[in-house]
Amino acid sequence: MSHTNNVTISKSSTPILGIVVLAAIFVAGLFVVGYDQGHTFSVVLGEQAFEDLYIHELTHDMRHAAGFPCH
Repeated sequence: MSHTNNVTISKSSTPILGIVVLAAIFVAGLFVVGYDQGHTFSVVLGEQAFEDLYIHELTHDMRHAAGFPCH
């Protein structure tokens, strides 16, 4: 009697491209939430963006929770 064993090997690993895309999103988000002091909107609004700090004010509490000093 012949007995055949079928072995299935599945390889499920995270694609490198996915990791790179998520890392880029993380870095962009970290800049916008943590370090942006008008830089993002200065492209459109010019020098006024450094005084208004729209993103800073929108993410103010999140900045404190993440440990970014802003005062």
